[in-house]
Amino acid sequence: MQGFVIEGGTELKGEIMTSGSKNAALPIMAACLLVNGEVRLDGCPCLSDVYSSVRILSCLGCRCELRGGVLTADAKAPTSDYIPDRLMRLMRSSSLYLGACIGRLGSCTLSYPGGCELGARPIDLHLAALEKMGVHINESRGVLECSCPNGLHGAGVSLSFPSVGATENVMLAAALAKGETVIYNAAREPEIADLARFLRCCGANITGEGTSVIRISGVKALHGCEYKVMPDRIVAATYLCTAALAGGELMVTNSRACELRPVIDVLCEAGCDIYGYDDRIYISRKRPLKAVKTIRTMPYPGFPTDAQPLITAVLARARGVSVVAENIFENRFRANPELVRMGARIRTEGRIAVIEGTDRLYGARVMASDLRAGAALTAAAVSAQGITELGGIEYIDRGYERLEKALSSVGARITRTKI
Repeated sequence: MQGFVIEGGTELKGEIMTSGSKNAALPIMAACLLVNGEVRLDGCPCLSDVYSSVRILSCLGCRCELRGGVLTADAKAPTSDYIPDRLMRLMRSSSLYLGACIGRLGSCTLSYPGGCELGARPIDLHLAALEKMGVHINESRGVLECSCPNGLHGAGVSLSFPSVGATENVMLAAALAKGETVIYNAAREPEIADLARFLRCCGANITGEGTSVIRISGVKALHGCEYKVMPDRIVAATYLCTAALAGGELMVTNSRACELRPVIDVLCEAGCDIYGYDDRIYISRKRPLKAVKTIRTMPYPGFPTDAQPLITAVLARARGVSVVAENIFENRFRANPELVRMGARIRTEGRIAVIEGTDRLYGARVMASDLRAGAALTAAAVSAQGITELGGIEYIDRGYERLEKALSSVGARITRTKI
């Protein structure tokens, strides 16, 4: 099994670049199925989830090539509306091909998606919204058979929760549907806006992204385009939190401070100096970290659940007592027992974690159980005394392009090896 061996205790210094956003690239890749032409995506991160998406597109008859951060996709003539279970289980974002297939082909057969086990993440909202648009769904033994016998049409869709996936699926289906679709209580994440900008670049008629009401007027066809994927704000948050733990000073390029304001505010409260520019963020941590007021994860623009394990690791070394409330995923605290192995003092009860800061963490044998837990343990290990052996890094590879290489470039002592 591959893992990271991390010798902690060194400060970070230098410049590090954020990759293209995984959470923006995956829905945009699904949207490529809607396009009657060739798409060129620049800044597409080379991640295992992205490669899984390439496999799904290829299975549907789309010609794809990913090379050097550039994805070329041609869906002029899709040949299938069926996605095998083995591909659906590879990642959570495979559910987005439901909206894309229905939008382009009028039918789709697939199973429920896989991905990190963060708790119940049903796609009921997705299915209910698509049914309002004329989709008939037959479920049998975990397989969803979807069709539009009377054609796909626009509808008013009111989401009971601002689900990112449901918002994206409706946008994908609505782009080529007849009439207008209005999504109420839509998710407002920057990645939603990036998907809307891509679809508009291909000829779609979409307005309102970034607000709670998105309007899509269906068009007859979408054409190819060239597009650059937005920077990954959670990767940027990972670098900022690692620098906060290890100390030193870091310039994080290809990043947008405006999209990370909740994380930056917490790090500043904890004792970091941070300056945001149009396309980069500077962080310096010279003073000891200190506890912060209660953090509650919320949909955007609130504190992001993806950054919660990282900020929990930071607070494990902050003087005083901090409290973190996880309001999105019930299993988002899976890094905490492993942080405790490293000397952290964390009490977890349900969706609340109480963190009593300690002066230092210690190297240990730990295991990543999901993507963001793995990132948090990596950040903690960079600052810990001694050597940490981190297993389960296949989760990390789902969302980070060679994380060990990026952190090593700014002073971390981390290698990928068999453990």
